[in-house]
Amino acid sequence: MEQVTSMAAERPVVIFSKSTCPMSFTVESLFLEFGVNPAIHDLDQLPSGWGHEIENALSRLGCNPSIPAVFIGGKLVGGTNEVMSLHLKRSLIPMLKRVGALWV
Repeated sequence: MEQVTSMAAERPVVIFSKSTCPMSFTVESLFLEFGVNPAIHDLDQLPSGWGHEIENALSRLGCNPSIPAVFIGGKLVGGTNEVMSLHLKRSLIPMLKRVGALWV
């Protein structure tokens, strides 16, 4: 759990994903289109055992499904549904500006 918290604080936007997950790709693409440079941690690309441990920690934090998991400003926002909901409510960009992920 402590490892997830530490990794989630390394940039304004941090995404835990899997390289083969289409929902992860969708969320990552959304942030990249905005011009955000998120830290992306592909759990299936991490050294043996780490990805599974992090995925379990994300589940314990309430991520269901555990991937993708998006942190903004070090706080868990959620997965694809939560990110898209914030975007449709026009809340995502102001949130990204508040944490310094967007300057526009």
